[in-house]
Amino acid sequence: MPVTEKISAILRILPSKPGVYQHLDAEGKVLYVGKAKNLKHRVSSYFNRQAMEHGKTRLLVSKVADISYFVVESEADALLLENKLIKEHPPRYNINLKDDKTYPSIVIRKEAFPRIFPTRQLVKDGSEYYGPYASVKTMHGVLDLVKKLYPIRTCSLPLNSRNIAAGKFKVCLEYHLGNCLGPCEARQSEAAYEENVRQIRRILRGHYAETLRDLRADMAVKSGLYQFEEAQQIKEKIDLLEAFQARSSIYPGVDNTDVFTIASDRDAAYVNYLKVAQGAVVLGHTVELRRKMDESEKEMLEYAIVALRERFSSQSETVFVPFDVDISLPGIQWIVPRIGEKKKLLELSRQNAVHAMLDAHRQQEHLDPARHTQRMLETIRQDLHLKDLPAHMECFDNSNFQGTNPVSACVVFRNARPAKEEYRIFNVKTVTGPDDFATMHEVITRRYGRLKEEGASLPQLVVIDGGKGQLAAARQALADLGLHGTMGLIGIAKRLEEIYFPGDSLPLYLDKKSETLRVIQHMRNEAHRFGISRHRNRRSREALRSALTEIPGIGEKTAARLLTHFKSVKGVRAASAEALASVIGAKLAEAVHTYLHREGE
Repeated sequence: MPVTEKISAILRILPSKPGVYQHLDAEGKVLYVGKAKNLKHRVSSYFNRQAMEHGKTRLLVSKVADISYFVVESEADALLLENKLIKEHPPRYNINLKDDKTYPSIVIRKEAFPRIFPTRQLVKDGSEYYGPYASVKTMHGVLDLVKKLYPIRTCSLPLNSRNIAAGKFKVCLEYHLGNCLGPCEARQSEAAYEENVRQIRRILRGHYAETLRDLRADMAVKSGLYQFEEAQQIKEKIDLLEAFQARSSIYPGVDNTDVFTIASDRDAAYVNYLKVAQGAVVLGHTVELRRKMDESEKEMLEYAIVALRERFSSQSETVFVPFDVDISLPGIQWIVPRIGEKKKLLELSRQNAVHAMLDAHRQQEHLDPARHTQRMLETIRQDLHLKDLPAHMECFDNSNFQGTNPVSACVVFRNARPAKEEYRIFNVKTVTGPDDFATMHEVITRRYGRLKEEGASLPQLVVIDGGKGQLAAARQALADLGLHGTMGLIGIAKRLEEIYFPGDSLPLYLDKKSETLRVIQHMRNEAHRFGISRHRNRRSREALRSALTEIPGIGEKTAARLLTHFKSVKGVRAASAEALASVIGAKLAEAVHTYLHREGE
């Protein structure tokens, strides 16, 4: 795609400095906003041959008529400016963070005898705001704790010293219920009220340990002065706070920390954010980001970190992430936890991100099944490095009983779902004894030799239930048929759910919760179930038939006719001689009837 003279001129004069750039269309509308450590290198990369190979990039570039840019002092400034411009313009090709909710905060009003209550409106009047809280339930839990520990007023009366001294107010029902200590009638001093507010600030920040320490010291003083009633009241507060802390304080040694993880599929990413204070998770939130330009997980996580820290007004100086990120923010320490409590915390966040993704998949499956199926197949294609979308998949599993009656089951999946009417069972013909490799070679040869001969469509993926040996046998069978490379071929080993590719000694380990692994496991389990059930039926029929062939004069064919007609040996035994004669003739019927009704039978 040729680059216009205007764009070429801009590319030549771009500075090699950090900054933010905007791609504009012919009408001056912002198509895309991006940040760069080096504006010249980053913006020029959109117009090279390699970038043009990506469909979405090619589409974006085809619409770019102009480029504007802003040089900034640092990468941190670029991050903040990029975030601001994306909010201002909502460009079509930028990552779309789907989270337009407003979240409540807890406010401590700037006033005499401050009120403390939830709000969704932040007013710059000097009041203090804590949050926002992604969970309203969590926020009310904190407020309930605060009110039980430190009674505070709920009225909006103007409680200044002049009004209180003039006796303008009377205590209300809240006072009589014990929910307020009556500052309106000077029954609680402003200094005592402010001390309670100071303790409440600690709790809202998650600093439970400091509050507990002060409460225990106060209780010891009261006990030493024989003020046992007051000491008991403090003890009840300690119990309340410890019970609340125990529900969330599970990560000792982690304080004032943000945790971010990501899980993604072809269309979207799900970023989970946890805020931790003194070992307690005080905030948890997950957002969905829609892919627009084939963005990597790393790019999407970086974008979400900046947006979420700004949204929740995070001042944490330590951030846990699942991998290294290219974000430079002053005073921030980036950590990729490897072991211990920090690793457990990262895994908790990861589980939340995965659950959000799976919930979205289930929702999509109900609301838009066609799109859900397409996305799932594309995920499988990418995970297993297949050339084509695996709309048709087949799985093979061998089964035998102590080397006898070997069979192999073939199950067929269409659009990642079982097509049970297409399941096939192969009674092995050329293999003697328990030889899984030879069995696999035979059934693959028979299955795909026939499909090839009939001109039928071949699957895009063949799954072998077994390790490298059975996979090699299947590969050789396909090569002998001239079909090697025409379809994807993998093996799955049961012990560690390892995925093997032909000729590759190192296995692929898929995430235990990935859709791809779940589909492969479903196929493997179906093949095993189908093979075992058919194998069991075959053994049962042969055992029954052998019970009849012990009768002198009764061969395989006659035994089969009897079992077909009377369903079982029990049915044959219960039949009269006349009924038997109608199936196999009078002479053989007499022999069967006499044998089965011998004395002791």
